[in-house]
Amino acid sequence: MFFNNQANSQKQEYQDFLKIAGCLSNMFSDSEVPYLYYRVAEKVFCRSFAAEDLSRSDVSADAKKDSVGIGLKTFLEGNDKTFQKVAEFNSDRPLYAHLESKKLIEKVSELRNARIQFTKNTHGLKKSIYHCILRDSGKFKIFEEPMEKIDISNICGIKERKNSIVFNDGKNEYSFLLSKSTLTKRFITTSIIHEFNVDILEDPLLELNKLLQQNNLLLETEKRIKQTIFLPLYGRDKKVFERSGLNQWNAKGRKRHPNEVYIPIPSEIHKNSPNFFPNRDTSFYLKLPDGRKMQSKVCQDNSKALMSYSNKKLGKWILRDILNLNEGELLTHKKLEIIGIDSIRIDKISDSEFEINFSKIGSYEKFIS
Repeated sequence: MFFNNQANSQKQEYQDFLKIAGCLSNMFSDSEVPYLYYRVAEKVFCRSFAAEDLSRSDVSADAKKDSVGIGLKTFLEGNDKTFQKVAEFNSDRPLYAHLESKKLIEKVSELRNARIQFTKNTHGLKKSIYHCILRDSGKFKIFEEPMEKIDISNICGIKERKNSIVFNDGKNEYSFLLSKSTLTKRFITTSIIHEFNVDILEDPLLELNKLLQQNNLLLETEKRIKQTIFLPLYGRDKKVFERSGLNQWNAKGRKRHPNEVYIPIPSEIHKNSPNFFPNRDTSFYLKLPDGRKMQSKVCQDNSKALMSYSNKKLGKWILRDILNLNEGELLTHKKLEIIGIDSIRIDKISDSEFEINFSKIGSYEKFIS
């Protein structure tokens, strides 16, 4: 009637959101039957199916999609034939309170039909249905049926009970609760159109707290980091040159310390992020992944090199502590490939504080492109 005619992606989203709502059931009950607050069900339905939310209006439908009005209900499956509230007439009590049973039921039915027609006229509906979510042990089930006017001319089987009047119109069975001025209808829910399992979290508050902490951490991280760039641990053509970069210790000329290295800063970085690093030879701190801080600077012509201020600490950290290379052993791109990294990520916290982390192969190319 409605659900089966919707896009599969929307039906899947609807199911996923209902599972999320149902998994929190232990916040409200210890039952194996998942709990679902009716307002949540309404919001999930309208979001998933891009339906118009009518739940705050005084009409007989809770939602509208195209020209279909939908009355949304959620209740326990029970014995597949439970009475559920469909309308309330507190403000109309003076119109029927003084009437005997048959006339009272006819007046209530008239009021009910008028509301359905009003909703149809106001919202341009061609038909209306009930979309019900039945709650059963460990699962939700979906049931739909037409929302029909009461056939007043065919009302029969009127039975007075202590605080209610039961009747039917040949198609549906109703019960009017006198003290609550509420009309209920019996839903025969044997024809389920879809069902799915709901996994109830044992401790939903704990899981929500974890999620909240993760979310706060992400928000704090996003606020804390001003900008991020990636740098290659290699030169052109994915080569770690034998006498520069991380093999700078092997350069010709003066005698160099075996830990003397620098990380190349390609011209594209300065072009695209000109204010990322401080000016040449201005010191700043690089926070390493293990929490230590290394005083560093940008140096050489065109600020093409990232170095530690002591000229040795960066090499010791990368070549000895991380890559486990022996002194005098050249670094190659192949060796980087073995451990799956060939770039570094640098996060700018402030003009004087940065954080450095290794990044997987291809990160720099992806960043530049």
